[in-house]
Amino acid sequence: MLPKFLLLPRGGLTELDSRWYTLSVETDSLQDSCGVVGIYSPEPINIPSNLFFPLFALQHRGQESAGISYMKDNRLVTYKDVGMVGTVLSRYLERERYSTVGIGHVRYSTQGGNKLENAQPMAVSCNKGEIALAHNGNISNSRQLKAELFEEGSIFQSTGDSELILHLLSRSRESDFYHALAEVLPRLEGAFSIAMIHNGSLLAIRDPRGFRPLYVGWKGDMVVTASETCALDILKVDEFREVQPGEIVIADENGVRSERISEPKPQSRCVFELIYFARPDSQVFGESVHLTRKRIGAALATNETVSADLVLPVPDSGNSAALGFAEASGLPLELGLTRNHYSGRSFIMPTTAERELMVRMKLHPIREAIRDKRLILIDDSLVRGTTSRILVTMLKEAGAAEIHLRLASPEIIWPCFFGIDIPTREELISNHMDPGEIAGHIGADSVRFLTIEELKSSLDEPNSYCFACFSGNYPIPVESGQPPGVG
Repeated sequence: MLPKFLLLPRGGLTELDSRWYTLSVETDSLQDSCGVVGIYSPEPINIPSNLFFPLFALQHRGQESAGISYMKDNRLVTYKDVGMVGTVLSRYLERERYSTVGIGHVRYSTQGGNKLENAQPMAVSCNKGEIALAHNGNISNSRQLKAELFEEGSIFQSTGDSELILHLLSRSRESDFYHALAEVLPRLEGAFSIAMIHNGSLLAIRDPRGFRPLYVGWKGDMVVTASETCALDILKVDEFREVQPGEIVIADENGVRSERISEPKPQSRCVFELIYFARPDSQVFGESVHLTRKRIGAALATNETVSADLVLPVPDSGNSAALGFAEASGLPLELGLTRNHYSGRSFIMPTTAERELMVRMKLHPIREAIRDKRLILIDDSLVRGTTSRILVTMLKEAGAAEIHLRLASPEIIWPCFFGIDIPTREELISNHMDPGEIAGHIGADSVRFLTIEELKSSLDEPNSYCFACFSGNYPIPVESGQPPGVG
């Protein structure tokens, strides 16, 4: 039996493709899987329009597909497509469509690539009712669960791992949806922050270890859930809290209530949300992203030994850390790289010259600001080194005297199985070169990474974070032979 639902105080509670990842050569950076949004209103409102704006605010979490699902005349309406929010969903700004509940999703494609069948939300009509699901994370035991479902006759239409949640719900022997949910969720291992519609209800679900962020907020009678607080801000939702790890928040005609998936487990919050993924104006895990990045930059400056003239951020992900570094070191901060925000996503280009052109389309030095200067160049992380090598070349061509690259994260040497598309170990440059060799490879005068201890010193609750991509110490076992990837 499910525990009795409790009234929830607003203050909160004390397939299998051979390649499951892609990597943008434009940024040579890590990518997160997606962002989710959900809205419930007791009185009908223009739900699709209200979903559009927070999804637009979460565009940084996924640029390859977007979609929404909402209830209309007791049936789910779902619209999704490959593309960005403004392109895919702007049609929903043309006229009003009234509803009481809806969810939305932006996705960065990894498993199976950028295919329409992998776009979310995923919506079904089954023996448990009308269900739509938007998922951020990675089910780390998906290989085992998919194999079981396949043997039992399930037919999968997507290549991600989000669909298996719907299969498990539908095939549950429990006739009641909430009893089925209580049976299915404990079977899922890994990361899942979910916005879900069941008939006319909105559910916000977070895995017991809290890998990915998820917030719930209130604006009058309207309830909003979203991956980051910047998505709440755009709707002027100023009363909010985290969905607690292992919690389900349910909003429907009876109000708002809470359920627990399981007993609390040790927290494994993804530290890269604070280093890179989240928008600097957001809160995630109860911490200001911008202020945390400033502390990281200050920690990076603590043991600096080289003499330099300027601190130069790689925009936009290096801006906050560079500001913290500059303040701690006493060096002036210079915005000597300009970013073209209209360059869009790049494709994997076959030649070095074409890859360099793609980087130059996005970033370009301001010669007058950096000529003859010794630069401390601040970036968030180093994955394969492709972009860094091109960027260092550009800066030296623009007249920089010295370039000392400083990374606001430790060396990435292990893949992630909980929602980041970190490449295989063979592709990670830190598995083949030490910092001195990396400096020679990319043409920098020196390279230094933040240490794990320096990173921990920048966090309010360091023991609650996952550092597996730096240390290889995974918080839960991962399936042998499973490729890294996200759903």
